[in-house]
Amino acid sequence: MEGQHNLVLSLWLLALQWCLLLLPLTESVTVVPWKPCTDLHPVDLLSRVLPHNGEALDGVRMVQEGGARGVQLFKPTQALTFPSSQLFINCAHFPAEFSIVATLKVPQTRVKKNEYLFAVVKEDVDQLLLGLRFSKDKVHLIYRGSMGRERLSFKRIRLADNHWHSMVLAISGHHATLTLDCGIPLELVHKQPFPSDLSTDGSRFHIGSRRKWKGLFSGLLRQLVLVPGSDATSRVCPSSKPSLVELSVPTILSNLPVNSHMNDVLLPPYETEVRVTLGSKPACTAAEQGQLWFDTLKRGLFLCDGAYWHSMLQDKDRLDYVDDYQDLYTTSETQDIELFQIPSLGMFAAMAHRATKPGSAIYRWTHGQFQLYQNISTFKAQAWKQFTIGRKMFLAVSNSVGPADGKRELSVIYRWSNKRLKFVRYQTLETHSARDWEAFHINNEAFLAVANHRTDNGNHNINSVVYKWNPGTKTFEVNQTISTSGAYDWEFFTVGPYHFLAVANAFDGISTQIDSSIYIWLGGAFQLFQTIRTFGATDWEMFQIGNRVFLAVANGHMLCERGPSLYTINSTIYELDMTTKMFLKFQDIVTYSAVDWEFFSLGDEHFLVVANSYDGSSYSLNSVIYRWQGYEGFVPVHRLPTIGCSDWEFFTTAEGSYLMYSSAKAPLSKVFKLRIH
Repeated sequence: MEGQHNLVLSLWLLALQWCLLLLPLTESVTVVPWKPCTDLHPVDLLSRVLPHNGEALDGVRMVQEGGARGVQLFKPTQALTFPSSQLFINCAHFPAEFSIVATLKVPQTRVKKNEYLFAVVKEDVDQLLLGLRFSKDKVHLIYRGSMGRERLSFKRIRLADNHWHSMVLAISGHHATLTLDCGIPLELVHKQPFPSDLSTDGSRFHIGSRRKWKGLFSGLLRQLVLVPGSDATSRVCPSSKPSLVELSVPTILSNLPVNSHMNDVLLPPYETEVRVTLGSKPACTAAEQGQLWFDTLKRGLFLCDGAYWHSMLQDKDRLDYVDDYQDLYTTSETQDIELFQIPSLGMFAAMAHRATKPGSAIYRWTHGQFQLYQNISTFKAQAWKQFTIGRKMFLAVSNSVGPADGKRELSVIYRWSNKRLKFVRYQTLETHSARDWEAFHINNEAFLAVANHRTDNGNHNINSVVYKWNPGTKTFEVNQTISTSGAYDWEFFTVGPYHFLAVANAFDGISTQIDSSIYIWLGGAFQLFQTIRTFGATDWEMFQIGNRVFLAVANGHMLCERGPSLYTINSTIYELDMTTKMFLKFQDIVTYSAVDWEFFSLGDEHFLVVANSYDGSSYSLNSVIYRWQGYEGFVPVHRLPTIGCSDWEFFTTAEGSYLMYSSAKAPLSKVFKLRIH
């Protein structure tokens, strides 16, 4: 709950900053330049490699000792690293002035000759760019300077004495100071100033190691914070607990430890004073943190993290394998599937067909199969979107061309008729090779955004439109136009009280290497929040895992003014980072002209499936299901044969869980049944 509160508070402050920046705006957005290498906020390096929800992490143990909690590392795993580009976004250089705040505990008998608290390593050549290293009585800052490898060494520093210590290392020009337990600072003056051009391009942070077993940190680490641009000593000192000062301690370590009547020895958390509650679900607050509850009805064991009960032993649905369940032969190739429920009638699937006759089809799930229910006249339909306003249900279709008689291009909104039990034509809107509709509500008001791809004369740099429902006329009217470049998809999502709209820009008339944009709702309109370089982007998929917010982009192909097109390229998953207030790259996944991502969950497991459509020579490709593996990201677990795959949809019925895909190259869609155990 505390994490959610912090997320809401951070976004509130972000919106306030944006409001101040946008006061003078009329139609355009001006982004105030950010000074990347000096104006970074404090960065909690340790939290970046620790689970937010208390999940187990290979090679890491949480230990309670000396009245505080820390983590003990057993091996330099990939989970304890992250790319430097996540921190240094607009400037790939380490700050010229900075502080490191660390809290650690090292048993005297276990310290090795040299151990690393952290290191920044250039991956391709295994070159140490910067590292904070210590031995029994010395602390060293090692870095790449203009003359090669440089080292700042503080001697006669007693850290390895089996007690908690906090230290602040501050670097500025020729000067370096080390403050231990808020005591008298020790200063060094170096001949050469710390470099202002230490490039971090292609490097990674390694926490507790130098990427290797040799130099692995053997003690307990409670806090590790990078503070660019200033001496952080004044932020934490003086302190009533000088050996345990707190600037930014990870949540799972900052909670008050369980009181123990045992001797202070290295023990896993929750090993002392644990009680098990039986019966109905009790409260889970900070007072119950670390306690167990056994659900006598479901026969499940749950652990309280201070806010939520997490299942420990309860049976969970797990994806075992995938069955070929139904071949759905259609009258035409299909660009998109929209699944929705109609009360009392069940599940339906609207299929966007390429052919104009007999148009697009709506299927109904009956007796465990999709069966044809209604045909609707469309013109090279690209996508359907279902939404409701009050008690009325609507379907909007994006037509990419006009009727054969040469009339202007129109996309159509249909309304469900309870009397006729069919969708009937309701409103037409002029669009331009429309690729997608996105429907959403903000403050009880209904909106509909269309992705206009190009004009009749081939101009891809045009306006897409956000429409707003007028309760008086009961129609959609233009609320805002947004400049787009070959727009392919809109994705609306909400984080806390703030609303975002992301557009996938595919082509600007010259290249597919262009920026796609994320907008934030401020002052009754969407304003630019962030741009991300994409490559023929065709889809955005937003999803959440716990309190973490992700955006996955499907990159279609790489086309430049010169050179061949590339279809085998990376699609990318981004994560919302509350330190930088931006979406940062989390994971690259190789895809083949990807056109869609679909996120779904089974039990406590989370999955992404990608629609691979073309590899440059064939449309017969495997689309892939990826499973969430925590700090390993998403890993492939199932490969499904598809032909020109254009869309994936996940759904559940009383009979089980299913995946359905459409083909843009064959009049065949397929339903797969997910076998779980």
